[in-house]
Amino acid sequence: MNTLTTAAALTLALALTACNAPPGEDTASSGTSTLSPAPSAPGSSSPAPGGAPAESTGQDVVGTVVRFTAGSESVDVTIGEDSPATRDLLGMLPLTLTLEELGGREKIVDLPRELNHEGTPGSDPEDGDLIYFIPWGNLGFYYNAEGIEYSDQTLHLGTYDATAEELARLEGQVTVAIVP
Repeated sequence: MNTLTTAAALTLALALTACNAPPGEDTASSGTSTLSPAPSAPGSSSPAPGGAPAESTGQDVVGTVVRFTAGSESVDVTIGEDSPATRDLLGMLPLTLTLEELGGREKIVDLPRELNHEGTPGSDPEDGDLIYFIPWGNLGFYYNAEGIEYSDQTLHLGTYDATAEELARLEGQVTVAIVP
């Protein structure tokens, strides 16, 4: 009986391992974003795999600056919340993602996977906010939040101070990385 149980456990472990995608492969079915880790600059360090720097070192994530760069244009976001969602986002960086316009209100970018958001409070977004929208699993740069009210599904991550013109030039493939 014990041998049968061990054999069943090994078979299950092998089957689960075989079903996983290779590291770095996008398994999203939408096909709308190109998602791949951005190359690290020589001499730069990346966060520890599986978590934000704050999780492994005890550092406070509030005040961390995340830079979104497309060509010669960049927008810096200052993290304003210490939450599971912000820590998870920081732990995913660096990334290369596709940023696009949405409805004259915000710029959005799909993430390679859903953020861990349990325990992260909802928000009432304002212009200049970077948010995570739970139902779509994306980030949004709000620049016209008029009429948008509080939602448990909209999580505030940080703020940016780019002008409308700077934000308009931030389009297409963007590199997202923590500013050292």
